[in-house]
Parts: sequence; C-alpha cells; structure tokens
Amino acid sequence: MKKIMLAALLALGLAAPASAAEKLRIGTEGAYPPFNTIDASGKVSGFDVDIAMALCAKMKVECTVVTQDWDGIIPALIAKKFDLIAASMSITEERKKAVDFTDHYWSNKLQFVAKKDAPFDTSAQGLKGKTIGAQRATIAGDWLEKNLGKVVTVKLYDTQENAYLDLAAGRLDGVLADMLVTYEWLKSDAAKGFEFKGKPVADDDKIGIAVRKGDTKLKERLNKALKEIIADGTYEKINAKYFPFSIY
Repeated sequence: MKKIMLAALLALGLAAPASAAEKLRIGTEGAYPPFNTIDASGKVSGFDVDIAMALCAKMKVECTVVTQDWDGIIPALIAKKFDLIAASMSITEERKKAVDFTDHYWSNKLQFVAKKDAPFDTSAQGLKGKTIGAQRATIAGDWLEKNLGKVVTVKLYDTQENAYLDLAAGRLDGVLADMLVTYEWLKSDAAKGFEFKGKPVADDDKIGIAVRKGDTKLKERLNKALKEIIADGTYEKINAKYFPFSIY
C-alpha cells in the first residue's frame, strides 16, 4: 500500500509544473485616453496598456492591470501594490529619486488648447490674468507653476478629463497638457470649437516605465523586450492603432 501511495504521489509530482508561471502587476491610471482608460465594461485599455502587455508577452510572464489614482501611483508602486507603472509617466530627475525608469517608449510635448474664437497669445504677457488648467503632479502642472505662476491663475485637477470638462464649460481660459492627449480630446464632440494655441513647450519630454528603485533585473528585462517589439514591428502596429504618425 505504501509503495502504491508513493508511486501515486510521484506521478502527481511529475505531472505538476516545475514552477508556477511568473506574474507581474502593471499599475496605470485609467483616466488618460488614449494612453490608459477604462471602457464601459470596466476593461482597462489604451496605448500604455497595449505596450506593457506586449512587453509581458516578450518576457513570457503573465500580467494583470491595476488602476491607481495618479497622485498616489508612485507610493503604490513603492508599497508593492504593483510591479511597474505604465501610465505615460515623464522621466524626470525628481521622480528618479523615488523610482527607476526604463528607456523611453514615447516622446511628449506640451501645448495649450483654448477656444478657436478667443484671442490667446501664449506669451507670459499675453496670458496675464487668465486661468489655465492642468493635471496635478504632471509636467504640465509643474511647467505652469514654474514659468507662469506669477502671471496666471493655475488651476490643478485630479484627472486630465476634469481639466477638459472645466475648459469646455467655460471655467478655464485654456489648458496646458500633453499634446497627444489633447489631440485625442479634440476629436470628441465636447471639444468642438477648441484648438491648439501657440507652439509646443517642453518638447524634450520622454516617457518611460517606472519600476521600484533598485529593481535592475526587471528594468533590464523590460528594456530588452522594448528593443524586441520595436525591431519586430509590434511597436509600430500598436502605434498605428492610436496615431497616424510615430510617437516614439
């Protein structure tokens, strides 16, 4: 009987996988279309998510997506709520004190948007006295406060969508945001009568995936996978799904 039981246990052991599949959790905001958003069914999608999932496929790991408010996304990564952030996060010296970044996976510019029929001189003198919106804890918000904080009223929002809502409702004179996010918003019904104003600012902004400080192994694996999806055309296909031009 003992021999039979031992044989059965050995058979079960041989049938079982040597180890469970590696799993990673991707943190994103879910409120930044077309890069990350939540659809009517509750599914998280967008350019950031598609890129992250393509990287997971190259690394042969099982990935799930976790949504997190933007203000708390870095603390949540540090607290191990997820393993990486794919949420259109700009690579900055300040953020690099708290997290590590992969190579960039898209390039960003900031640009103002306002009513078509309203004068909107984007110089400091031209914007004097206006109320300009941006998302809190973003490059756009930081740029406004640093460069125009003394001449305009800066109004910061928890999400980019709320900034656009106030602009459409006439509670703002303009919004400063990532050019590609505004590009998407300008295609919506709510954005009729609005347009880009002036030339882009902060046009050297690079977007990367954040990992916990010191997680060099994961960062290197992500960088390797990023190079692979660029080389084999996967990146180009994802890019074309959202934009008719390269954003790399």
